[in-house]
Amino acid sequence: MAVQRKTRVRFRERAELLDFLLEVSAVTTETLDLDRLLENVATIIRQVIPHNLFAILLYSEARKGMRIRYALGHRQEIVQNLIVKMNEGITGAAAATRQPVMVGNVLDDPRYLNALDAVQSELAVPMVARQKLVGVLDLQSTTANAFSAQDRALLQLIAARVGAAIENARLHRRVERQNKTQRTLGNMAQEFSSILKLDELLEKVARSVHRLISYDAFMVLRVDEQGRHLRSVFSQRFDQKLQLDSFPMGQGITGAAAAGRKPVLARDTAADPRYIESHPDIRSEVAVPLIAKGRVIGVMDLESERVGYFTEDHVRTLSLIAPSVATAMENARLYQELEQREHLIQGDLEAAHRLQSIMMPQEAPPLTGLDVGIKMKAARLVTGDLFDFFEYDDEHAMLAFGDSSGKGAAAALYGALFSGLLRAAAPRRRSPAQLLRSLNETLMERQVPARYVTLLVMLWQASERQFLMANAGSTTPLVCRRGEILQPQASGVPVGLLENIEYDETIFSAEPDDVVVLFSDGVQDQMNPAGEEYGKRQLRRFLESSCDLPAQQIADRLLEDVERYRETTQVHDDQSVIVLKVN
Repeated sequence: MAVQRKTRVRFRERAELLDFLLEVSAVTTETLDLDRLLENVATIIRQVIPHNLFAILLYSEARKGMRIRYALGHRQEIVQNLIVKMNEGITGAAAATRQPVMVGNVLDDPRYLNALDAVQSELAVPMVARQKLVGVLDLQSTTANAFSAQDRALLQLIAARVGAAIENARLHRRVERQNKTQRTLGNMAQEFSSILKLDELLEKVARSVHRLISYDAFMVLRVDEQGRHLRSVFSQRFDQKLQLDSFPMGQGITGAAAAGRKPVLARDTAADPRYIESHPDIRSEVAVPLIAKGRVIGVMDLESERVGYFTEDHVRTLSLIAPSVATAMENARLYQELEQREHLIQGDLEAAHRLQSIMMPQEAPPLTGLDVGIKMKAARLVTGDLFDFFEYDDEHAMLAFGDSSGKGAAAALYGALFSGLLRAAAPRRRSPAQLLRSLNETLMERQVPARYVTLLVMLWQASERQFLMANAGSTTPLVCRRGEILQPQASGVPVGLLENIEYDETIFSAEPDDVVVLFSDGVQDQMNPAGEEYGKRQLRRFLESSCDLPAQQIADRLLEDVERYRETTQVHDDQSVIVLKVN
């Protein structure tokens, strides 16, 4: 810090004052970090104007008042809870008039808000930038008439220079927060949609929301089947989980949000007659309804121990998050229902396994120009992995390789449905992209929540010795060519997930002895006892040493290698491998 004056400064020469003001400008423009900037301002003022208490109050248009953003000497409860309205107190008077207010004896001034009994004098100077109120610099002293006209003029000069810097720092922080919010919201929607366990989902929601909005308590409530009560399904105070009672619909802040189908913001719970205490010491609350398919399914609720903590910006942010949370909760509910019923159909799994064995190829078909190997290991009796071959003529054949979302019987049933649709559509379409588009349209017509299929479609053109590929969210194949590992790139959205999706086609030109390996997630995601995935690195290493073998031996040995790698670790996902070796 350049300024080193320890006592009251009397600038005897104009040049000395100008030098000081240049130092002030330099110190306040060297950073856009608001906390650091306010600390710099406090240091400058402390070195040139003696005082006992100091505060920088910043104005909020949403609150129509000022809060202490930086303080020295003030009690913590005042810093946390005080909101100064226009014309309230000496600082409020300075803010309202945009003129300095200097009081030699605060006991004689009815405007004074008692911060400390020993205080006798106060000096408040407003900060204005671009004709807008930024806040107030406030100095208090335990000595009567502690501040002079020179102190007032000097503080005015400082305020005139730091106001714009503070406003720029606040704008910078706001932009950073908005960018962070947008990134986080995008990630949230994707993450929430992939979690089908309600407890796990709500844990994730609580952590994700806290990254955007700090809170002291967080609740998610669900509407009961009769629609009469809100039942707490997740409640957390700081890091402690709590069990709460149900709330009648229409009562409390949460009940009002559910009944009115719109967010409710209670800036001061003590002044809101709707408030029902769920956690002690709560002073502000915001509740946002969770609506799925036009129906209120619950409420997301945040609480703080600080009065006026939540803002309209928080309401807007939560309103953007709420649809993703509601959809994910509904998906989790449907998945939970499927899980509960799953044990009821255990007796049918054997029959389903036999049916699946008939529907999916058990051995490699003869394809012109290709040596084909197939190997599969299901994590359960039935599998969500699926693949099929379709021969059009001696020169052209289609290979479809994919995975139905989820696991177990539900995934297998959905996969069986999809296999039927695939077998009906594939013979009529030789274009992989057209085939995916047709399948997506069909699945969207009979959409099952939280269900979709990742699928890679490859058309083998023997005479041209090339593959025409289109991908719908599946893993792209690895190609071993003369000991080097290649990976053709093709991407797209899973079928059955979004409407009106177009798919691109990619051409991969093969060479003699190329080995093309298709593998499901269960291969690379397989863990060993140390919690390490088999991964593409292990897979590449295996292929580099095995590409000279026939296709079926490569497929067999690959799953044997995965089996050795996992040791005693459980197989959690289906493992499917197709190997195509170019003759």
